[in-house]
Amino acid sequence: MVDWIILAIISLVSASAAVHWLLPRRRHRGDNFGLSSPSSVFDTVFLFDGDRLISHSDIALDGFEEVRQWPDLRRLLKRDFPTFPETPDPIQKEGNLVVPAIDCTVNRDVLCEWIDGIVRVQLRDDAERPETIHRDASDPIRQAMDRAPYPVWLLDHQDNVRWCNAAYISLVRKVRGPDTDLTASLFPGSDEDTRLSAKTRVSISPEESENKLWFDLTLVGHPEGHLCYAVDINAIVDAETAQRKFVQTMTKTFAQLSIGLAIFDRNRQLALFNPALIDLTTLPPDFLSCRPSLSSFFDRLRDQHMMPEPKNYRTWRSQMNDLLEAAEDGNYQETWSLPSGSVYSVSGRPHPDGAVAFLFEDITAEITLTRRFRSEMDLMQSILDKLADAIAVFGDDGTLAFTNYAYQRLWGESSDIGFDSDSVLEVTRGWQTQCAATPILGEIREFVEMRDNRAEWSGDLRMRDGTSLTCIVSPLHNGATIIRFSTDAQVIRPAEIQQFSA
Repeated sequence: MVDWIILAIISLVSASAAVHWLLPRRRHRGDNFGLSSPSSVFDTVFLFDGDRLISHSDIALDGFEEVRQWPDLRRLLKRDFPTFPETPDPIQKEGNLVVPAIDCTVNRDVLCEWIDGIVRVQLRDDAERPETIHRDASDPIRQAMDRAPYPVWLLDHQDNVRWCNAAYISLVRKVRGPDTDLTASLFPGSDEDTRLSAKTRVSISPEESENKLWFDLTLVGHPEGHLCYAVDINAIVDAETAQRKFVQTMTKTFAQLSIGLAIFDRNRQLALFNPALIDLTTLPPDFLSCRPSLSSFFDRLRDQHMMPEPKNYRTWRSQMNDLLEAAEDGNYQETWSLPSGSVYSVSGRPHPDGAVAFLFEDITAEITLTRRFRSEMDLMQSILDKLADAIAVFGDDGTLAFTNYAYQRLWGESSDIGFDSDSVLEVTRGWQTQCAATPILGEIREFVEMRDNRAEWSGDLRMRDGTSLTCIVSPLHNGATIIRFSTDAQVIRPAEIQQFSA
């Protein structure tokens, strides 16, 4: 009987010593070691027999009082330690297992140990970590990941975050707030259509904000899921948006132009055109929208009879090459007379980065007006040439504008009046050489240069060959003056002259 009592006492003392050895020694700290709560959850130890909790340390735990089974502990730890095993089996196989925190900015982990069928789970801070388990804080590889300027994280096959670097944590807290679940992925997960190692442009929106943050997302295969990399491209997106708005503004401006515009890029593909080009060239919009090449564009114009018909195809190709070279130099300028009777002014202008712009302007109305004006001028000249009296017309600037055939025979001057017309002073000096001295020529000069109080008057001239002339000076509209030299005794009435001049 005494032996049994001694055996029971020895067993009780051995069990107490074993429990005392398994439990950590209490350390008095003033620091706060909580990941997400103000309570001190580290230096806490749990003992499990299989899935059943058999004991834990006597530190007060906020939120851990309900732990009775292994799944209870995992449910509380999986947010900050997503790789914490679902069952104790991996610990039995490995012997020791260190579960790092998802937040790499905090130096805390969970140590799991298999000791003679009992699983010991300890929540530790950095002081309790064995140096052989993790890389040193000064290790270049660890610093490269922790200090990377762009987010890096590991997704498991269920699209939950298993690990992330400091940039990812900072971004998550910026978007979702400081107290957020880091295991919930901030970016879209992988799917069947996702191409590994290929960039995908994605956007995320911070809470209570309409602004979007843009990233280039790259996924790389990993045994546990996918390694993900996100590169900030907000500056690129802003630049593209500004460029797109600028192009839209320019497109709206070009749409209001009556001049057809066709811009070809460096590859000689049509990059931009305006509605006026469709109206002027009658090219189908669907053809232009397909971005035809420069040669195809002009071939289509030729087929549509919207450019001068070439004599042969070889000459046509040579002309197109010359056209492109001239446009690149900014020297291309031609007037196209179309079979329809329309007249286009076509010019080529070089643009930055090797682009070329062609401008098509319908100048039919201007050409028609010019032709009509020239026809009327020819008609008026023909009428003047039929008159027997010599006639000279001076413009408001005092230069000789028109003469007739009788004037040229009388004074022996050419009928060609160029851009540098003779002034009234030069003309009257020529008359003076063929006439006897008279004050009338000086009065004619003064009258032509006058602007107000002008009335018709006349006078007599005698040429050196003895011919008597009657000179009639009459004002016209807009400051012009008509002078008529008559050798006939019968002089035309002023009203007839005014009617003729009108």
